[in-house]
Amino acid sequence: MSDDPAESVTEPTAEGDTETAADADASGFEDAEVVDVESEPDESAADASEDDAADAAEASPADDSVSVADRVAEFDDELAAEVAALEARVSDLEAERDEAAETASELEQRLKRTQADFQNYKKRAKKRQDQIKDRATEDFVERVVTVRDNLVRALDQDEDADIRDGLESTLKEFDRILEDENVEVIDPEPGTDVDPTRHEVMMRVDSDQPVDTIASVFQPGYEMADKVIRAAQVTVSKDE
Repeated sequence: MSDDPAESVTEPTAEGDTETAADADASGFEDAEVVDVESEPDESAADASEDDAADAAEASPADDSVSVADRVAEFDDELAAEVAALEARVSDLEAERDEAAETASELEQRLKRTQADFQNYKKRAKKRQDQIKDRATEDFVERVVTVRDNLVRALDQDEDADIRDGLESTLKEFDRILEDENVEVIDPEPGTDVDPTRHEVMMRVDSDQPVDTIASVFQPGYEMADKVIRAAQVTVSKDE
């Protein structure tokens, strides 16, 4: 070591400078490494961003203005044509369905109206029939009471008076009333065959009439419009 103060000062300074430069380089290298590490992209963060984007794309609804066929056409024109045909068919079927539903609703309303009209018609028809029946009965009674009046007048005559003519006249009047009502008397002649639908056999008797024929009429019957109201009660000739 020199005793010169300048040398003693200069030497340590040079050595210190060398060490200081080395330390500075090392420090700079470390800083560079830090910068490089920080500047590298975070792969996990990038992957997360891509996953989020994919999830968002899947979650976002498709544009309603773009049909399925249009979206398929981006990949396969032939398949897109088939899809378009199917979409058109579905549209036609939906239109037919709506039309059928509307027709069914209209028919249902018409059916309800028809049922209501029919019920009203039945009520009116029944009321009309009741009115006709009441009027027919009223008309018949009006004509029958005249017969009763004539019978009462005949009985009001003296006991020794001959009322036969009056009774015959009253009977004729009553027969006209029955004829107007389409009522016929069942009064078979003796010797005619028995009709089970119009005659009621009361008994078998000895008679000059042929066997199994009507011998006499015990009580006449009545029929109206070819319907037997009361069968005639008759006796039948038996074999001797």
